[in-house]
Parts: sequence; C-alpha cells; structure tokens
Amino acid sequence: MQIRPFDFAIILLYLAGITLFGIRFRRGQQTLRDYFLGGRSAPWWAIACSIVATETSTLTIIGTPAIAYTGNLGFLQLVMGYLVARAILCVVLVPQYFQGEFYTAYQLLEKRFGVSVKRAAAVVFMTTRALAEGVRIAAIGKVVSVAFGTGDRWSIAVVAALTVIYTFEGGMRAVIWTDVIQLALYLTGSVAAFVLLLYRIPGGWSSVAHIAAAAGGKLRVFDFGVSLTRTYTFWSGLLGGTFLTMASHGTDQTMVQRLLAARNERDAKTALLSSGVLIFAQFALFLVLGVMLFAYAQHAPLPIPGGDTDRVFPEFIVREMPVGIAGLVLASIFAVAMSNASGSLNSLASSSMIDFGGDRATAAATQQVRRSRYATLLWGLIFGALGLAPWGHVLEAGLTIASITYGGLLGVFLLGLWNRRANQTGALVGLVAGIATMVAVKFETHLAYTWYVLVGTISTFAVGSVVSLLGHNRVAS
Repeated sequence: MQIRPFDFAIILLYLAGITLFGIRFRRGQQTLRDYFLGGRSAPWWAIACSIVATETSTLTIIGTPAIAYTGNLGFLQLVMGYLVARAILCVVLVPQYFQGEFYTAYQLLEKRFGVSVKRAAAVVFMTTRALAEGVRIAAIGKVVSVAFGTGDRWSIAVVAALTVIYTFEGGMRAVIWTDVIQLALYLTGSVAAFVLLLYRIPGGWSSVAHIAAAAGGKLRVFDFGVSLTRTYTFWSGLLGGTFLTMASHGTDQTMVQRLLAARNERDAKTALLSSGVLIFAQFALFLVLGVMLFAYAQHAPLPIPGGDTDRVFPEFIVREMPVGIAGLVLASIFAVAMSNASGSLNSLASSSMIDFGGDRATAAATQQVRRSRYATLLWGLIFGALGLAPWGHVLEAGLTIASITYGGLLGVFLLGLWNRRANQTGALVGLVAGIATMVAVKFETHLAYTWYVLVGTISTFAVGSVVSLLGHNRVAS
C-alpha cells in the first residue's frame, strides 16, 4: 500500500462520515416524490452544485488532466458548447418539464407520443447510463489501486458496495446535499494541487509556460481548422459540445431528475445556468493541472503504470502531496465518485419504477419506496460488473458511449417539440435509425466523437419526420 497511514485514516473518516450523512436522509421518505425528487425542497444553488458534481465525476478529475498532459487545452472548446446548450435548454426543454407532475424525462415523451416511445427512450437511457457508469467505476478503481496498491477488481468491488449502501438509504435529497459538500472538497483539493505544483516546479508559472510552448503549444486553446476527424476543434467543440449537453442535460434522466427536484421552473433554470459558470472554471483548472503535471515531469519524472496517463494525477497525489492534503484530495475523488454513481443509481431506479412500473396506482406508497430500493440494489450489482471491463482512456470512453445514443434521444425530444405531424411510429423508427446510424459511424468511419450527437440528432429527426409524413399521407388518402 503506497498511501501513508494518516492519509488513509482521513479517507476512512471522510467516507464513513459522508455515508452516515447520506443515510440520515432516509427519514421522511414516505413517497416516490420524497425518494426520487427530494420532496422538491432543495434551493437552486444546491441543485447547481449537484449538477456540476454529477457532470464532473472521477472521469473528469483524473481524465481531464490526462488529456492536457498528452495534448493541450483544446478540450475547453467543447466546454464552450456546454455553456451554449444550457441557454438553449432554458428556452426549449426546461419549461416543458414543469407543465405537469413529472418524475422522469421520458414522461414528457409519453405525453406526446405514448407509452411505447417513453419506454423505448427509457431503455436507451438505461443502457447508456449503465455502460457509462461502468466506465466511471473503472476510473475510481484506477485511483484506489494507485493509492492502496490493490488490484482493480478488488477496488471496484469495494467502491460499488459503498455506493449501493449510500444510495439505497439516502435517496435524492442525500445525493444533492452530499454533492454540495463534495464539490467544495474536490475543488479545494484541486486548488491545493495547483498551488503545490506551482511551488514544486522550478521557475514557477514562467517555467510551465516555457515548457508548454517548447512541447508544441500545450497552452493552446483554439483550433479553427475544419476537420471531421480531429476531436477538439472550435467547430466540433462548439457544435458538438452544444448538442452533447443538450442531450445530457435535457434528455438524460440523471440530469433532468435534478432539474425536476427544483422548487419551480425559475429555480431549475437558475441552477442550470449557474452550473455552467462553475463547470467552465473547473474544466479550465483540471486542464491546466495536466499541463503543469507535464512540466513537473520534466524535472521529476512521474511513473505511469502501464503507460496509462489516467494514473498520472493519482500518482502525483500519492507520491508528492504532503501528508494530510493527499488524504483529503483522495477522499474527495472517492467521494465524488460515490456521489456521482449514487445519482445515477437513483435515476436508473426512478426510470425503472416510473417508466416501467405498472401498478403504481394501486401499490401503497411505502411499498413503492421499498421496490425502488430493490431496483437501486440491482443496478448497483450491474455497475460493479461493468466496471471490470477494459475501457481504455476513461474520459473519452465515457463521452463516446454517451455520444452514440444521445443523438437518438435528443432527436426524439426535438421531433416531438418541433414537428407537429410527428407520430409514434415516426418517433420509434427515428430513434432506432439514429442509434443504428451512430453505431455504423463509430465502427465504419473516423468521424471524431464530438460530432456524434449532432449527426445522431439530425438522423433521428429526419427519419422520424419522413416516416411520420408517409404515415400521415397514407391515412389521409
């Protein structure tokens, strides 16, 4: 075990404390509204923090510095699209979710197209979220294995078990409020890493800038070249990031559930827009950390086990950070992983119960909550199994998985909002066609993943519109 005893004690103390803090929210959970929406009692700023913490995850904390370590700051071009998308969602989709008593995003599709489309979209969400969460569990497994010297398999089992306990008991109210604590903790830890690196690198920031320039412009942000195969250009970032975030924050139950937990539509919009400011600042911080780690490695080489650059930041934390601070930073990484996974577990359980539960009208409220907890347990076991798969570079793996299916989901939602002639058949065919198109694009082309959601959305909308029109004409004739 590489971690020092005092740091290990800090991690254990924090994980125990945050778990107990989450469990205490079990009290007062009498209905599905309490368990899945936290009784709609959270203030907008807490929801904004929860959105950021969910959007961040362990993939961001260890994967983003790795991108800058091997490349440059071009990932920020994608984050600019994240900001544009939030403004669009506040106009296009958020108001729709407050025109009824919704628990999941896919109830909006049921209202427009019927039960079949709702369930089809929910299946796509469940598949996407389960695979993406498997990547996230694998990511925290890397951190644990670096810190404790254990194998990934054992690490994943421990993390998955703790996450299930945390979620099984706490519900959405616990998810939101622990997110607030964890956001403050991991940002504090990241700033501490920034300050320490600046102190440890001879010559400070001027040395970082010089090394970055000599390495081919590692501080460069913008690439205005027009290319469909380069991942991070201004155009793929702005357009791709916009469509990716419109899908993730507008159609993925994990994010939509947080908006639905707001007290009203105004609070939901304020939380969404505020989260954009925080997300841009923290991505910039994580990317700069990657460049600084590269500069530091020129003076004091960091070991990269197996050539896996996702382990660079965890290695620096364990080997170079002072006792106490290292434990705090590692605790924040573990905690945000648990919080992020717990939010996904809660949203998957909510979709399982609401979108596929057939007897909610007759089952007692306490029985519904109990079944929701069992659904949480089942998804936790699935997460643990998927976390054992070989995913490669975790951040890009997670984004690629989501990008393949998100276009289909976003396309169906926009079809329902913007095409009055669209019908159930068109929506179903469009959804299948959009996802099939993206699977073909993934395996048969070299298109950068940043374009996936845009292409998938256009394919779904176009096919759905044509099929709906043909069906309408047949009926009319």
